[in-house]
Amino acid sequence: MIEARGITKYYGTFKALDEVNFQVAKGEVLGFLGPNGAGKSTTMKVLTTFISASEGTATVDGFDVHAQPAEVRKRLGYLPETPPLYMDMSVEEYLRFVGRARGLSGNALNDRVRQVVGDTGLTAKLKSPIVELSKGYKQRTGIAQALIHDPPVLVLDEPTSGLDPSQIIEIRKLVERLRENKAIIFSTHILQEAAAVSSRMVIINGGRKIADGNAEQLASLASGSARINLLVLGHFAGLAQALLSVPGVQDVRAMPASDGFARFNISAKAGGKALRDTCVDLGRLVVKCGLHVAELAPESQTLEDVFLRLLQKGPRDSQQPDRLRQDYLKADAPAAGANSTELGLPSELVQEAMEKRKQASAEAQKRASDATLPKIVPKSDLKPVTDEGGQS
Repeated sequence: MIEARGITKYYGTFKALDEVNFQVAKGEVLGFLGPNGAGKSTTMKVLTTFISASEGTATVDGFDVHAQPAEVRKRLGYLPETPPLYMDMSVEEYLRFVGRARGLSGNALNDRVRQVVGDTGLTAKLKSPIVELSKGYKQRTGIAQALIHDPPVLVLDEPTSGLDPSQIIEIRKLVERLRENKAIIFSTHILQEAAAVSSRMVIINGGRKIADGNAEQLASLASGSARINLLVLGHFAGLAQALLSVPGVQDVRAMPASDGFARFNISAKAGGKALRDTCVDLGRLVVKCGLHVAELAPESQTLEDVFLRLLQKGPRDSQQPDRLRQDYLKADAPAAGANSTELGLPSELVQEAMEKRKQASAEAQKRASDATLPKIVPKSDLKPVTDEGGQS
């Protein structure tokens, strides 16, 4: 349904996206994850035809975002980070307005408004002015407008940003209900949100894709190995050496234990099936040695740990920040009020450019003022005006 192929985006000489590749299938929710300024919103804007990639391309439901943008928009629903709402309209008026803009009318429009209002839990707010809605209901209204034409593809950019916990849970449930017949991209910088709603996650950092997989696969990518705790009742000479012979085991460390127990911390090859097979083989070996397994379990690692390790391991742009900074400062910075995160640009770089622009503007205004103001001559320097005959 969605395929990104080598998407690269430059702003001046700054490479905001660097050959980003991924796919999203029907019925799948892809968590698009990365820190603020990683390039998530820039990727979303390329996929939704709001901006063009400098290199590479993408398809949505088989249509190319560059060659066939009108067809892509018909098949895509988009919730930007800031929902495009008209505050002076009611929810119903707004949805009908968007529906007509999408080519709906008559019974078809009535049916779709009724459907999306029910799907998003907006029935009780149908006649309410949008300006009076809570942020949670505004987000629901934003999702409803993205669904009004029943698109097969849905792109949600930071849909839970700024919501309270109960509102976040409501949005999660909504996404879960919608996933059955759609391909969904759920962009966020919050790891828990991506894990809660996604069947798969793509992590982007510095404009590059650094990981792609489910939580278990990402954990494997992050470390390459896993730790297993083994507690054995009984004693068997050479057990540590025997444990090293199990396929997948990389290292065995004997740990302090007492009361007839022996404890081992084992490093093994990570990966779902490989790790499970290693645990099974370790248990069988212990039993074969005539001992009892009191504990055998991989050490748990949080998704936060995995995320941070992947960011640290992620590829770094070979261009040095200092040179990028100088190249960018030579070009025009974004207009005042531009969202540097959405542009995929480092916020500190934008801030420095804006400060330089302000300073240059102030200096230019001063020069213009100095050039236009009349020169003030002290009264003592004034001389009487005389005619040609010398009369004053």
